[in-house]
Amino acid sequence: MTRSTTDEAAVPPLPSPKERRRLREAKSLSEEEVAAAVGVTRATVRSWETGRTSPRGRKRALYAKLIAPEPAVKPPAVKPSVAKPPAVTPEAAAAAVPEAAVPAAPDLPVAPPVPEAPPAAPPADPPPAPAPNSDTRSGAEAPDERRVSPAEAFDELYARTAPGLVRQTYLLTGRRALARESVERAFELAWQRWPEVAVDRDPAGWVRAAAYEYAMSPWHRLRRTHRQPDAPPTEPGKRALFDALLDLPPAYRRTLLLYDGVGLDLPETAAETEASTPAAAGRLMTARAALAERLPELADAAPAEQSALLHDRIGGLARAEHVPVPRPARAVRTGSENKARLWTRAAVAGVALLIAVTGLTLHTAPTHYEQPISPPERVGGVPPRGGPQKLTAQDLKLQKSLSEQLAHGPERLVPQLE
Repeated sequence: MTRSTTDEAAVPPLPSPKERRRLREAKSLSEEEVAAAVGVTRATVRSWETGRTSPRGRKRALYAKLIAPEPAVKPPAVKPSVAKPPAVTPEAAAAAVPEAAVPAAPDLPVAPPVPEAPPAAPPADPPPAPAPNSDTRSGAEAPDERRVSPAEAFDELYARTAPGLVRQTYLLTGRRALARESVERAFELAWQRWPEVAVDRDPAGWVRAAAYEYAMSPWHRLRRTHRQPDAPPTEPGKRALFDALLDLPPAYRRTLLLYDGVGLDLPETAAETEASTPAAAGRLMTARAALAERLPELADAAPAEQSALLHDRIGGLARAEHVPVPRPARAVRTGSENKARLWTRAAVAGVALLIAVTGLTLHTAPTHYEQPISPPERVGGVPPRGGPQKLTAQDLKLQKSLSEQLAHGPERLVPQLE
């Protein structure tokens, strides 16, 4: 036991699940190669990269060593430069696996390869360096900035991402009330797990993934208010795009919204949708082909312009729609705390009730076994009860006379005639 504890403590902490996948793909390692090196299955490696489970013991050490980034070597007189991994395009990722491994939507044609959108230009002027203070020059450390409380950090994240996330979820589901409910539910879950969300590499992505998962749950079809989508936009162009998005399968719609709407790159899109990078690329190209059949301007555009055009069209559709405003951040935090408190009290009450029922059963239960009495049954074939016949009046009179007279010997009893 001491050996395993020491070995586990010596292993450095693992990065977040999304960072694990990014480091693996940066080293051009597949899930099968990592699984073979560590000694586990491919499903186990995928669960490590999605956050469902975490490796332990010797496997944790091997996995951490396998995905650890290589340290940059500093030349003596040359400024070091970190090589950035090459960007993964949809067509390159789709070509990495056979065509049969890429899922395709039913009755949707496959579009030609689409190149990656051009990266944004870097800022013209770098941010100014902070001015040194007197404490730093004198050798003392600079005073720390004011520490932000968890509630303030949550409120800042909520105010920055909640309104836009409601619009994204509306495009994903076509239901305004469900979009607001999904975002509020995701932030309530984030506040319950705030120690985990606060240290995540992308807290907004954590909340977005939770909101999308809740909004795409098939159980909402059983609710009467969410069976049918809301009325589409009145403008013909926006209505055509809205109808085309809702006609896509949920997984393809989510991939297209994350890549062309939100602006994530392909590996991050694949990680958030819990799919491989080639599968996400296949979904993206299939979804673009389906939209190109419904939108003439998208079909006439060059492959390099489709991503930028879709980004503008999806963003304009999200901004043009009137979606409900989410509740204030304080109300969401209070609701999350009340729900957690309610579930805690319900669990305590359930345990107390179980203990009471168990005690009552032990008190009233018999201490020994009693054989049950068999139910009565009618028995046939038994002869009737026999015995002496009923005496008549003459027999009773003779019996009385015999009992009254004394018998002195064996002489006969002579009947007397009256």
